[in-house]
Amino acid sequence: MTATELAHPALEPFGLDTLKLRNRFAVAPMTRVSAEPDGTPTAQMAAYYRDYAVGGFGLIITEGVYPDTAHSQGYFNQPGLVTERHIAGWRGVVDAVHAAGAPIVAQLMHAGAISQGNAYGFETIGPSAVQPRGQMMADYGGVGGPWNAPREMTASDIDDVVAGFVAAAENARKAGFDGVEIHGANGYLLDQFLTDYTNQRTDEYGGPVENRIRLTARVLRAMRDALGDFLIGVRLSQTKVNDFTYRWPGAEADAQVIFATLAEADYLHIASEGRNFIETARFPGGATVTQLAREVSGRPVIANGGMHALPQAADVLTGGHADVLSLGTGALANPDLPRRVETGAELPAFDHEMLHPMATLDSAAAWRMRTGK
Repeated sequence: MTATELAHPALEPFGLDTLKLRNRFAVAPMTRVSAEPDGTPTAQMAAYYRDYAVGGFGLIITEGVYPDTAHSQGYFNQPGLVTERHIAGWRGVVDAVHAAGAPIVAQLMHAGAISQGNAYGFETIGPSAVQPRGQMMADYGGVGGPWNAPREMTASDIDDVVAGFVAAAENARKAGFDGVEIHGANGYLLDQFLTDYTNQRTDEYGGPVENRIRLTARVLRAMRDALGDFLIGVRLSQTKVNDFTYRWPGAEADAQVIFATLAEADYLHIASEGRNFIETARFPGGATVTQLAREVSGRPVIANGGMHALPQAADVLTGGHADVLSLGTGALANPDLPRRVETGAELPAFDHEMLHPMATLDSAAAWRMRTGK
């Protein structure tokens, strides 16, 4: 299949729980740090997300949104879903997307130990007092160099995190979102609990994978209790923004526990690194991580990683590896990608400058203004 074929399987409609997607192309969450200093979404953001709806995408998932003002914010100019002002700002975004014919889901993200506030001496929290791998991200307001170790979370901290996720999900519903996605991937807080080397706890949240996935499952259950049949997805990955080589140590065995534990989600969104998704996402036993997620959870699966390569995207769908495809760089390069695939138009090449965030605040004073600390 070539980029100019008109019968691409991603053009088929799909029912994601109660949502009727016009096709199987979704916009992946991408950090764009374009909110106001207090985390309120802007008119620029409304136009940005609306462009994808006009371009024909079947589903739009927002950038990571912070759910509380205590410790969750990861980046300068990151949007939140905490205050009434945040809700009003997001309502403008949601209305613009809906007017262009697409549903939109809010991704809720707690940065934990890799919050950029780390760069300026503000307290960060994590499952254990373990220094994160890698370097702070200067493009997102960090100062470069190694991260500081976070404070190990108490039982009260964990309760507060769960409550923050639930409150933010309720605010998302107030803003008109069609659902929420729990960000349990890419090295952020929930993934820090799941990862063996960042989680050295000896309580019910540490040790075997059954315990390390417990916090993500608790957030999911608390949201379900509060929101009823509101759409709730979970994003997972093995790799992280600060560790591209990590894999779940138990491979398929870990994956089966993780996916079975999160089967209450309405969908699972699985990210994988590499241009050849099917091979980089494959376990030693032969199944891909997304394929196993579908089989074990019985839920629809969104695959992320290299899906702008249309032959690969077709193979992922027709091979039973996933139900929906989420695109990051491909969507940035082509906000109208579904329309182009429909007509056989050429897909312009991706310019890596598009990935550079629009971060403008880079001082401790700016961070205090944003967080009130």
